[in-house]
Amino acid sequence: MSANAQHYDVIRKPIITEKATMASENGAVVFEVAIDSSKPQIKEAVEALFGVKVKAVNTTITKGKVKRFRGTIGKRKDVKKAYVTLEEGNTIDTSTGL
Repeated sequence: MSANAQHYDVIRKPIITEKATMASENGAVVFEVAIDSSKPQIKEAVEALFGVKVKAVNTTITKGKVKRFRGTIGKRKDVKKAYVTLEEGNTIDTSTGL
């Protein structure tokens, strides 16, 4: 497997919410990442895919909610988010298609 494919396995998709938009004003970008990925892996993947310098990576795991699907009880999957803080002068535009 190529190195690029590994990076795409680590980073699933950018998260565009009100909270993520507020974080982007402080030079941070929010991504949904693989649940088993580590901070160094996330840093390496973002630097390789977007060509930027990463200052810090903060992660959070959101537990899946229990919901009803067609009358039966089911559970949403757990989601890991990475708040990636970029060095001064570096930006990633997640509003355009990747």
